[in-house]
Amino acid sequence: MYYSILVPLDQSKRAEAILPHVENLATLYSSRVIFLVVVEPLRMVAASGGPYTSIQKEGLSAQKNEIESYLAGLQGEFREKGIEGIIRLAHGPVVEEIIRTANTENVDLIAIASHGRSGLSRVFYGSVAAGVLQRIDRPLLIIRALDDH
Repeated sequence: MYYSILVPLDQSKRAEAILPHVENLATLYSSRVIFLVVVEPLRMVAASGGPYTSIQKEGLSAQKNEIESYLAGLQGEFREKGIEGIIRLAHGPVVEEIIRTANTENVDLIAIASHGRSGLSRVFYGSVAAGVLQRIDRPLLIIRALDDH
């Protein structure tokens, strides 16, 4: 039923609350799991090409390496359990990149942990899960995660 499951993560323990659910589904359906981290574009005040350009590039390279290492670790953990895992790193607005990846990879399910914000907090900060829910055309599993502190 779920041959391919997209799992958007932000490297937080709270987001990882979805992983046991994904593991169970992937085992049950012999699913392929796609781990996705989306890096939002930086909003630069200074013009590009200034004195900080090389520092910014080094910082972005280090961030990319850290994310790829994180994703490879998850991929390895799932591989040890007999689950095929694929890693993806995207750059852009989070909701749009999740939807784009879901379409590109033709996933059957998107599994995501919600931070469980409500009321004014949700209005102010927005909600990735709510944004995906409003715009996606396929099943979405949302697990409400507790605070990770």
